[in-house]
Amino acid sequence: MNIRRAVFLGGNGTLVNGGAPGVRPGRLRLVRGAGEALRLLRDAGFTFVVVSNRPGVARGEYEEADLASVAAGMREALRSEGIGMLDFYYCPHDPHGLLRSYAVPCVCRKPMPGMLHRAAFEHDLDLARSWIVGDDLDDVEAGVRAGCRTVLVDGGAEIEWRLNEQRLPHHVAETLEEAARLILEDEHVLDWRERAVDVR
Repeated sequence: MNIRRAVFLGGNGTLVNGGAPGVRPGRLRLVRGAGEALRLLRDAGFTFVVVSNRPGVARGEYEEADLASVAAGMREALRSEGIGMLDFYYCPHDPHGLLRSYAVPCVCRKPMPGMLHRAAFEHDLDLARSWIVGDDLDDVEAGVRAGCRTVLVDGGAEIEWRLNEQRLPHHVAETLEEAARLILEDEHVLDWRERAVDVR
């Protein structure tokens, strides 16, 4: 069995912009520096899985079937940078949603780790050797619960800052590219001095 390492990525705000309100894949754009960041991680042996809360389904804002086009849009955006996406997982639930069948507690909605566990099972991923990169502390907590290491990209999405032991990231970065370099430093692939030179 070929056990792989993954970097789990949050969707809108972490990897792409333009997809928050609903399902308009034509408006999806990779965040600045995403191509370079993911190429660095790919070359170090990581594969990529997107894990995204999509409560708009439960709120009646769009159909669950529409999320296939979001996944396709992300794949195309990444492909344009020479990057492959192993899989795209989403949670359509929201306990406060309008649609009864989706307005339920679940194990997949971050901060629960269900999407990460499913990906690990379906793709033989080693969670202990994997990372999650997200823009809020629910991403961090999902990663900690799954046994991953974590990077918070602090772009302003986190507004509550409810901290506890499960919501403390291993690293905090300002951009996805910085997050990639922090991961590689932790993995002893990149010397911290190289990042210091790049920053200047």
